[in-house]
Amino acid sequence: MKNSKFQDVIENKDKTGTLIVISGPSGAGKSTLCRMLVDDLADSVYSISTTSRPPRPGETDKKDYFFIYEGEFKKLIEDKKLLEWAIVHGHYYGTSKDFIEKSLKSRKYVILDVDVQGGVQIRKEYPRAVLIFIMTPTMKELEKRLTGRKQDSAGEIKKRLENSYKELDYIENYGYLVINDRVQETLNILKCIAEAEKHKI
Repeated sequence: MKNSKFQDVIENKDKTGTLIVISGPSGAGKSTLCRMLVDDLADSVYSISTTSRPPRPGETDKKDYFFIYEGEFKKLIEDKKLLEWAIVHGHYYGTSKDFIEKSLKSRKYVILDVDVQGGVQIRKEYPRAVLIFIMTPTMKELEKRLTGRKQDSAGEIKKRLENSYKELDYIENYGYLVINDRVQETLNILKCIAEAEKHKI
């Protein structure tokens, strides 16, 4: 006897990919973890964000971010081509709506590294999105990592630390909180979350 309800569940479950949103304060290691997760997780793709900020040393256009001018970014907002966008540390950041839709239709894991404001916007658009908040064990450790990477001025580091306290207020909107103490262990946790979410009904 055919179980039509079971068949419907199976068919619908396999029609789309899994949207994984990773957020956290600057310096928590989320960008590194996203890259490692894409390398380790089969059928996964990294969503490259668009930003109006200038590249940092070592960053490459179309690899780390799509770097554009502020005027170009505002045109994307006007044309409703962004799934989410936010102003972070004085610069615009956003995610291409078209890229996300195409990747999900191809049944892939879609990994996003976005600000907490963007994470909340995506959750409204995709209620089944998996939201993961990455944080260091302590605020002192976060400051140490920001200073150690030598990418920002003292004033910029101070601004990022101040913003991190505001970002922590968004934790309740996330499904998971993962403390990034040891990178490999954190990566394994993220992979377990991704695999489990794939099988969720």
